Amino acid sequence: MSRVLITRPQEDAGPLAALLVDRGCSVLIEPMLEIEPLPVSPVTDLVGVQGLLFTSANGVRACGPEADRSLPVYAVGAATANAARQAGFRTVNGAGGDVASLARLVTGHCDPEAGRLLHITASDRAGDLSGLLVRAGFVVRRLVLYRARPATGLSATTRAALAANEIDAVLLFSPRTARTLIALIMTAGLLAACRNVTAVCLSAAVAEAIGEPESWRSVHVAGQPDQEALLAELFYDRESRHARPLALASGS
Repeated sequence: MSRVLITRPQEDAGPLAALLVDRGCSVLIEPMLEIEPLPVSPVTDLVGVQGLLFTSANGVRACGPEADRSLPVYAVGAATANAARQAGFRTVNGAGGDVASLARLVTGHCDPEAGRLLHITASDRAGDLSGLLVRAGFVVRRLVLYRARPATGLSATTRAALAANEIDAVLLFSPRTARTLIALIMTAGLLAACRNVTAVCLSAAVAEAIGEPESWRSVHVAGQPDQEALLAELFYDRESRHARPLALASGS
């Protein structure tokens, strides 16, 4: 059985862990970011807003029950779109998993003359969604409702598992997560253990953030920036070219 390290925030790690367990993996959850709501007013001032932009499921959770569920939602990818539907939004459009595809989705569905767009986001954000849309003629308001605080250390469980070569693969969803993980591994003096770990990355930018490829057993990049493609990369056997558990370090 392969053991996979999940680095997502706690709110997203549980559903992902369940998927992996269903596929026969054991999992270890080590969030690299903690999502912290900010003490700001709820989303109630929606006069003149033609749509809501979400670049993370955390934004959906942060917006609260006050947001008008009848407003169209434009979500960065499938997971964020699903979170919006589960939160009660009735019209949800999902993009291809990155900011550029979200900008294309919005420009294809919205009219700059129809009103503002409201982007619910974190204090630190990846990509320049507002810039892309402003250049297309839209007025975009950013509403910062939460922040993502990086972890300050690895748990004893994760340190022990790395030291004992018991982690076969790690899933990495963002450059910030990747940089945080590699910094904490180096601080713990466990960089050599990465040579027994396969790093599976959501994008090329994430892969660049984990340092030299030679530091890892192997580095794989998802074919497109979404969770489904990431898991397909994890379970793809390159020798047989079939979707099955990757032949990872444990050999199990």
